[in-house]
Amino acid sequence: MPNLIKPQSVIAFDFGLKQIGVAYGQTLTKNAQGLTIIKAQDGTPQWSVISDLLQEWKPNMLLVGLPLNMDGSESELSGRARKFSRRLEGRYNIDVSMVDERLTSREAKSLLRQQNEEQRKRTNDLTKIDHIAAALILQSWLDDPSLGQPLFSPS
Repeated sequence: MPNLIKPQSVIAFDFGLKQIGVAYGQTLTKNAQGLTIIKAQDGTPQWSVISDLLQEWKPNMLLVGLPLNMDGSESELSGRARKFSRRLEGRYNIDVSMVDERLTSREAKSLLRQQNEEQRKRTNDLTKIDHIAAALILQSWLDDPSLGQPLFSPS
């Protein structure tokens, strides 16, 4: 739960096996923005890139999207996202919460298509949406911090 008295800065991650989207936001303005996409190999990120981002943005907390099935059950990717979250918390000693990310990738693709149509672009590279999905995850949490679940191991 965010400290509502002192503004907090937050970095959010949209975990994936090949790439991880990153977004930044803070509780004062309640706005999220996509930052970058980090390459990953079978879910293992470039930790040096994450270290550099955390050093630059100095977040008070981290969010990781929890990829649940549409019925709310956990998938294999949910377990991998939890493992990534535990590693973040262990490496950087920053509180990590998880946020349900169902439909954020679909919404990100829709936003990108709409943006491309408005700019009259002919190409739709939908592989470059993970930072947008991370921003959507973060924005949903900024709008309703009760969506965040403290990091824990499922029983």
